[in-house]
Amino acid sequence: MSDQVKENVDTPQGLVFAISAYLMWGFLPLYMKAMEHMPAAEIVAHRVIWSVPVAGILLLLLRRTRDLKEALTSPKVLGMACITATLISVNWGIYIWSIATGHALDAALGYYINPLFSIMLGAVLLGERLTVAQLVAIALAGLAVLILALDAGQLPWAAIGLTLTWGFYAFFKKSLPIGPNQGFMLEVLLLTPPALVYLMYATTTGEAHFGGTTTDTVLLLGCGLITAIPLIVYANGAKLLRLSTIGILQYIAPTMIFLAAVFLFDEEFGRARMIAFPMIWLALIIYSTSLLRQMRRA
Repeated sequence: MSDQVKENVDTPQGLVFAISAYLMWGFLPLYMKAMEHMPAAEIVAHRVIWSVPVAGILLLLLRRTRDLKEALTSPKVLGMACITATLISVNWGIYIWSIATGHALDAALGYYINPLFSIMLGAVLLGERLTVAQLVAIALAGLAVLILALDAGQLPWAAIGLTLTWGFYAFFKKSLPIGPNQGFMLEVLLLTPPALVYLMYATTTGEAHFGGTTTDTVLLLGCGLITAIPLIVYANGAKLLRLSTIGILQYIAPTMIFLAAVFLFDEEFGRARMIAFPMIWLALIIYSTSLLRQMRRA
């Protein structure tokens, strides 16, 4: 496995893990919509706290706790984990806010753009060469964002925020020098203290929803499972796939989010979006076709 990671090649195991994770994320808006009456910060805090026992049990079953103990004593690993933990928590907050406030289409847009952003990261930070098709795809996506910005009078900040936070999270997560399961556990452990502080504040001010109604309590308890399982599955897949392949597979989740936004949440799909979204889909088709040709030649 380590040789495959070092060679930066795709593996069948990685494909199964990644596709499964993106399918689970595709259904996530339905769960988040049920909690739209709760503050995003409270949901993020519960996602962190209830992920700890889920990830901890997994590590105990796999007998991988030794690596976690070593990571907790390594300043370098802790520093990198602080970066990934910060990025994923901000990403969660933006995503939850988007679903709750009727901006699910912006969430879909952000995750559609993300594969092309991953290409740019690969070129800028890893020295990967871009083909003409890839450059065209990136230009089309940029033009689509410009059209949306001109129509709305401002940039689609939620989409851009999701693109940046998830893109860099995927990049740094791939470079985290410990196993994916230990890495996720380390992230939620680092996020637990601020999450507890926030929940104590919400409880003392009477703003907490946990313990209020049975439905709210069950939904918040379930945040651990719906957070930890797809992230752990994704982390295992990311270690066994190339960054470009991860980018292609990211089409799955935003497509499911897009369909939910339009057909279930009744969000407006106006003229600007009718122009911008097909441009991004075309960009993804161009990029995918180029990548498939490269893989066949290889």
